[in-house]
Amino acid sequence: MSLFKARDWWSTILGEKEEFDQGCLCLANVDNSGNGQDKIIVGSFMGYLRIFSPHPTKTGDGAQAEDLLLEVDLRDPVLQVEVGKFVSGTEMLHLAVLHSRKLCVYSVSGTLGNVEHGNQYQMKLIYEHNLQRTACNMTYGSFGGVKGRDLICIQSIDGMLMVFEQESYAFGRFLPGFLLPGPLAYSSRTDSFITVSSCRQVESYKYQVLAFATDADKRQETEQQKLGSGKRLVVDWTLNIGEQALDICIVSFNQSASSVFVLGERNFFCLKDNGQIRFMKKLDWSPSCFLPYCSVSEGTINTLIGNHNNMLHIYQDVTLKWATQLPHIPVAVRVGCLHDLKGVIVTLSDDGHLQCSYLGTDPSLFQAPNVESRELNYDELDVEMKELQKIIKDVNKSQGVWPMTEREDDLNVSVVVSPNFDSVSQATDVEVGTDLVPSVTVKVTLQNRVVLQKVKLSVCVQPPLELTCDQFTFEFMTPDLTRTVSFSVYLKRSYTPSELEGNAVVSYSKPTGIPRVIQCKFRLPLKLICLPGQPSKTASHKITIDTNKSPVSLLSLFPGFASQSDDDQVNVMGFHFLGGSRVTLLASKTSQRYRIQSEQFEDLWLITSELILRLQEYFEKQGVKDFACSFSGSMPLQEYFELIDHHFELRINGEKLEELLSERAVQFRAIQRRLLTRFKDKTPAPLQHLDTLLDGTYKQVIALADAVEENQGSLFQSFTRLKSATHLVILLIGLWQKLSADQIAILEAAFLPLQEDTQELGWEETVDAAISHLLKTCLSKSSKEQALNLNSQLNIPKDTSQLKKHITLLCDRLAKGGRLCLSTDAAAPQTMVMPGGCTTIPESDLEERSVEQDSTELFTNHRHLTAETSRPEVSPLQGVSE
Repeated sequence: MSLFKARDWWSTILGEKEEFDQGCLCLANVDNSGNGQDKIIVGSFMGYLRIFSPHPTKTGDGAQAEDLLLEVDLRDPVLQVEVGKFVSGTEMLHLAVLHSRKLCVYSVSGTLGNVEHGNQYQMKLIYEHNLQRTACNMTYGSFGGVKGRDLICIQSIDGMLMVFEQESYAFGRFLPGFLLPGPLAYSSRTDSFITVSSCRQVESYKYQVLAFATDADKRQETEQQKLGSGKRLVVDWTLNIGEQALDICIVSFNQSASSVFVLGERNFFCLKDNGQIRFMKKLDWSPSCFLPYCSVSEGTINTLIGNHNNMLHIYQDVTLKWATQLPHIPVAVRVGCLHDLKGVIVTLSDDGHLQCSYLGTDPSLFQAPNVESRELNYDELDVEMKELQKIIKDVNKSQGVWPMTEREDDLNVSVVVSPNFDSVSQATDVEVGTDLVPSVTVKVTLQNRVVLQKVKLSVCVQPPLELTCDQFTFEFMTPDLTRTVSFSVYLKRSYTPSELEGNAVVSYSKPTGIPRVIQCKFRLPLKLICLPGQPSKTASHKITIDTNKSPVSLLSLFPGFASQSDDDQVNVMGFHFLGGSRVTLLASKTSQRYRIQSEQFEDLWLITSELILRLQEYFEKQGVKDFACSFSGSMPLQEYFELIDHHFELRINGEKLEELLSERAVQFRAIQRRLLTRFKDKTPAPLQHLDTLLDGTYKQVIALADAVEENQGSLFQSFTRLKSATHLVILLIGLWQKLSADQIAILEAAFLPLQEDTQELGWEETVDAAISHLLKTCLSKSSKEQALNLNSQLNIPKDTSQLKKHITLLCDRLAKGGRLCLSTDAAAPQTMVMPGGCTTIPESDLEERSVEQDSTELFTNHRHLTAETSRPEVSPLQGVSE
């Protein structure tokens, strides 16, 4: 017998060809017996009401004659049965039966007979209410906070809530915007009714609001007006769940909090009292019924959920704890205490299959014999424990990383960048002004350990760098094969790329069908886009990088970019980019400084990053481990803002050109329709210069299309330059504030969120939202800033003033001691303390500044500045990460 099958404790079949639904089952001590045992009350759409008290002699027995306490034909379909304190003057439990046009309240009592099976039960009508409207469902509770009695609320088919205070009718209210009835429940803690409307949203109505609203019976309007207007009911809260609900249940196991459970067609929701989602669970099957009940773990709730696959799942919050199979599809499920057996699961199917079951296995009747107790030798146990721990530790040391090694060895990927140019350049269709554009060969080698399927290699580089081929496919039908592909990289357009780093991504499937992806990064040589040039003494933009070591000859750092001098000390070097711009690098002879200067601000980035990388490699070869760089100059935000404004201006121009092009295209099609009508006319008519207007509009459309294309090219080039400047600003901020690699990664994620800029989602609004988030979380000054909500929709801004203000504020917060962090405690307000040696940034030239920071207060972590390898002309990058 399967463990995951419900154990049949007692079962029966109700009637013949009768139908049941979720409101037809109830468990309660309806006869108020002294032992407190629950009885099973079942009503059917055929009008039969049955009350059972199962007493099986052994597990799995069917129903006996004495198990059926009462069977009554009520002659009207039973929509719902409930048990509560429905009679005034007493706190005894009574049975409420809802018919389509009537509500009846009965008392159930038993009389002891003279023989064993002679107990007699009878049902007496206490009162009934004839309904003016067709009922759908009902709920009950202590409405308004009354004590010792339960009130009943009935929902009609046309959306009217009718409240009955036991024997008397209280009032009726129409729900606003009603179309079809949904499940109805009452929350005693908030004193409100909760339902799901046809708009697929959960709605909560306070009982006090219902009681003081306009009485539906006193209005004289037509039926249509009653449904749609004049109802001053104000909903307490709503929550859109996007699907129709099957049932609602409100659970409160303590006085501090209660939960609203909603069973949807595909999801299971748990809500707080105020309508906020506590948690939700997406179901992989179609549910049929559910029942939340108390959990043994504090703070959690167990839920039984039946589905149309004859399964009953038990969840603890959103975790599936057990699954059991039923012999039928349950439409109603209850849990009760029957025959001194607690936790019996009672399920009812739509065709009358009633079953009482339990989970797990049958109890074993075997009892282990008592063993003679003996005294434990704790010294021997300690020695044995130490030996076992030593064995476990040795095994973990030898085999702890074995699965990871096996996974990484499925496929090895390595990339080698040639240190020399191609003898014959592979550059084609270039737009660079120089006569000859060089190209460099990159070789990618793949070696497999096992059979692999669907192996595909994709290579990408930063534009305007271009590949001769970027897609490759392979077949590894046998193990231990080696495949090598080569391609060339060259500069296609006349501007500088934002990065020299490339990425090779290999996707494949294992023989088991599991997909995997391996990534390998490589760095292209600087000489691919740059030639030796004449140094310039003057430049518009300058930055100075401080180090803690003696200056190094630039000839040692950049071989091939300068001729060796007599004293082997080159302190000035010029770089000429193929796009036309020039950069000059100067090394101080007396101080530990390097200056980079150029006429274009964004061109400083590549030379600065290359300088830091090569300095780090140089001192690593020398065995120096405490080398560090810093930046003590003024942050060049004004130059950075000029590039932002230029990029934003091109975006605005592109938007205007596209709108104008759309207008001219509409005009062109309208003229075409007019001309077509004239040509189709049987009687010739003059064209009235429509042909001239068509020709002029056509020329305007062509001119505007060319202007849009030209603007898009300028925008793409401007975005590349903006990315270069952004990389430089992030580098300077990291050197200025000595940020860690994790903090640098946060800045890069905020400033460089997009690989491609579009009119729909642009750089400005995305970066502004990211920086605003940082300012309101980890860099916030008070809890008031944290409470501000950001706009969830990103739109193109009117100007860049807000963005520039936020960037300036970000630098200011960092200068005052702000810390970038994404952990859970990042939202805590931080004390803004000036770090040691950090003062106001002066505006004077870098040469006139005095060194205010001690040389020992330097960076010790530069992982965000190092690439996989440096000096690719000598040793190309080879590294695989998965």
